[in-house]
Amino acid sequence: MTVLSGDVLAGKIVFISGGTQGIGAAAARTAAACGAAAVVVTGRRPEVAEAIIDELDVLGTEPLFVRADVADVEQAIESVLATVEAFGRVDCVVNAAGFTERGSLLDTTPEMFETHVAVNLRAPFFIMQAAVRDMLGRSAPGTIVNVGSISQHAGTSYLAPYVAAKGGLASLTRNVAHAHRSDRIRVNCLNIGWTATEGEDVVQRRFHGAVDGWLDQAGRDMPAGRLGDPAEIADMIAYLLSDGSGVVTGSVIDWDQTVIGGQG
Repeated sequence: MTVLSGDVLAGKIVFISGGTQGIGAAAARTAAACGAAAVVVTGRRPEVAEAIIDELDVLGTEPLFVRADVADVEQAIESVLATVEAFGRVDCVVNAAGFTERGSLLDTTPEMFETHVAVNLRAPFFIMQAAVRDMLGRSAPGTIVNVGSISQHAGTSYLAPYVAAKGGLASLTRNVAHAHRSDRIRVNCLNIGWTATEGEDVVQRRFHGAVDGWLDQAGRDMPAGRLGDPAEIADMIAYLLSDGSGVVTGSVIDWDQTVIGGQG
């Protein structure tokens, strides 16, 4: 549960792509707990969305699920437009949808590369475009947080297309933040490290042969004795969405226990 004040997002309409599980779902819970008037989550599977919608309803926000495959740019844009249609505006955006299929420079197919770009870079681009157009049309401020990856600095050999897309997202964050700083639209990015999510469990079992107990073992090998916690990340997302983060914009923040460039 969030450690933030219960009203830091009071009255806000919060849109979260990929908000039905993992970091996106954690961000949705925290936004609701922080007083958001409405929380919109997108995803491809309504049956998965049912649980988070029920949780959000109990937390006192007005929840909405928009079925969307953000790899399809039209669906990505329409999900924002559906939010504006339902609630009259969008105040805060979290781009949390992600695609983590493994691929190296040598074995990545054009189709896999295109999907990485479509989900991890193109979707955030056009979701931001639609949201910023709404904000500008109302002459209203807004905040956006893009969920990036610590891997954008270089990453492992089997994440080549993912790294390419997330590296683009980091640069895109800075560009949009700079372009709209005078519009009072703030845009920041969190480079997330290894985090204990439902999706990560699937990835570890599918691609890396993980078995029951892998999470505890992985945690023991980390400096903090555990992997990252989605709830902690969600607190930081809510902080960056809120007025509490002040004038901060264009920041790409490493959220990990690995220190880039550290030696020994």
